[in-house]
Amino acid sequence: MLRYYHGVDLLDVHRGEMSWRRLRVLIQHLPSESATWTALRNELTPQQLAEQAAKGQPEKGRWSQQEQLLASAVDAIRRVEWVLLCSNIEQKSKRPDAPEPMRRPGAGPRKKTAKLTDKSANRLFELLQGGAA
Repeated sequence: MLRYYHGVDLLDVHRGEMSWRRLRVLIQHLPSESATWTALRNELTPQQLAEQAAKGQPEKGRWSQQEQLLASAVDAIRRVEWVLLCSNIEQKSKRPDAPEPMRRPGAGPRKKTAKLTDKSANRLFELLQGGAA
């Protein structure tokens, strides 16, 4: 039995009532967990999967409210784990960096802040003391 998608009979392509372009657009806008996209992902080689993972940009994807809430829960759990680690570490030990929030659609990765090195601190001190030429 042929399934319908948004009230469209896929046999309309064969009958000439729907263009191949329209079918492609319908397929491209299927949810990522659909059987079609799952089958396409399952056909990828490990190398192709690794390439796609390296190029992944979740901030450009579509997320539902449920996925946004799940990401918030993951961020909260990571933060609690980080606080627990920091509170149980010796005072003189180096604390781990705070966890990065999960990347969401429309928001790029957080930019790292520059660390002040001894060399740059000395240069800044010289500039403040009138050492600029």
